[in-house]
Amino acid sequence: MEKEYWINKWQNKELGFHQPSVNPLLGSHFSTLALEEGARIFIPLCGKTLDIGWLLSLGYQVVGIEMVESAVIQLFEELQVTPDIKAIGKLKCYRAGELEIYVGDIFDLTLDILGDVDAVYDRAALVALPDPIRQRYASHLPVLTQHAKQLLISFVYDQSKMAGPPFSVDDAEIKGHYGVAYTLTLLADDKVKEPVKGNKDILEKVWLLTSNN
Repeated sequence: MEKEYWINKWQNKELGFHQPSVNPLLGSHFSTLALEEGARIFIPLCGKTLDIGWLLSLGYQVVGIEMVESAVIQLFEELQVTPDIKAIGKLKCYRAGELEIYVGDIFDLTLDILGDVDAVYDRAALVALPDPIRQRYASHLPVLTQHAKQLLISFVYDQSKMAGPPFSVDDAEIKGHYGVAYTLTLLADDKVKEPVKGNKDILEKVWLLTSNN
């Protein structure tokens, strides 16, 4: 979506996409990533998700990117930490302890800037993007993260009955984006527990992606 769309959402506090608790699917399936203590986890389009605090509390490093700076400011305020802030190319980096968040366009984030990551947690990035931006993102992410293993949450529903975001991304599209570079394992497939935009007829899926390289 356009940057102005998300800025308006945050300014108007239309934050239905922001979960008021840690995503239960993360707690249920995080162990499948089989990460070592202190591993570095990348969260694209992270917002101010409470999942970040949960991961930090377990001793992991977290790095994310978010286009709306006010969301990042709120994240650090709610974590009660004061970040160091510096410009890096077209991006701005907020850093404190084991947390590092970039502000800007994910397509301006490069491997040289991001550095090595051990895993990706895509909780709300792929499903937030319309086609063809979604296609571009799915091509960019494996290169950016050197095909790090990934925990991916997707939604599947009748797009004619509800406008995205979140967008419906069915199994065929997931396999089209990632099926060559990764082995895909479907970990969960169930109806959403809470309606999304009033819609209960949405399947929420959890995928584990492991590199074929």
